[in-house]
Amino acid sequence: MKYIESIKNDLSDYTDREKAEFLPRFFNAFPGGYGEGDQFLGVKVPDQHKVAKKYYRDISLGAVEKLLREPFHEYRLTALLILVYKFEKAKLHDDRKAIVDLYIRNLQYVNNWDLVDSSAYKILGAYLFDKDRSILYRLARSDHLWSQRVAIIATLFFIRKNQFSDTLNIAEILLNHEHDLIHKAVGWMLREVGKRDFQTEFEFLKQHYKKMPRIMLRYAIERFDPELRQQFLNGSIG
Repeated sequence: MKYIESIKNDLSDYTDREKAEFLPRFFNAFPGGYGEGDQFLGVKVPDQHKVAKKYYRDISLGAVEKLLREPFHEYRLTALLILVYKFEKAKLHDDRKAIVDLYIRNLQYVNNWDLVDSSAYKILGAYLFDKDRSILYRLARSDHLWSQRVAIIATLFFIRKNQFSDTLNIAEILLNHEHDLIHKAVGWMLREVGKRDFQTEFEFLKQHYKKMPRIMLRYAIERFDPELRQQFLNGSIG
């Protein structure tokens, strides 16, 4: 399709062999790792942004979808960055909906934490701000790790608009999740809530912290005063 080969050629100009060797370890792309089977060119994220900005106005959604299904990580991230730029510039509801529909039907390719974190709140969260958000709860209750991370990270858009209830509800759904990538994501979003409303985060933690995975709690209380942080870690709150 038009522009796909141009994008691939542009990305190839930015490849770095050392980075290509390092990234599989960084993203757990080894047998048994959460990124098993992923492949890397070794392109820095700022360079992927340059390429995405160059093409997002002209490339079709069909071509972006094809790029998103490619085996190389950088092709998928560049496709997602293009979708973000397209979504942010789209003026018509139908255009935004088409982007969101494409995103949702391709979540299996949004399959590492950086891919989720670069797109979930900027596309899905932004779209759902004034709409029914039940899809986030379906994703949170799914058995798909990356869909679950999408569900919680999408709420960052709401948090930045001082709406916290969906974050807290989804955090509760994911409280006993077994994977540390969900622990970190939930803890991060709780910390973001606390930046805007300390009391809301504090009350949620007070109710749930003894059941939380340790890493989730550590992420959530990272900005607390040392004394209060220690009280949570010692289990002496509440």
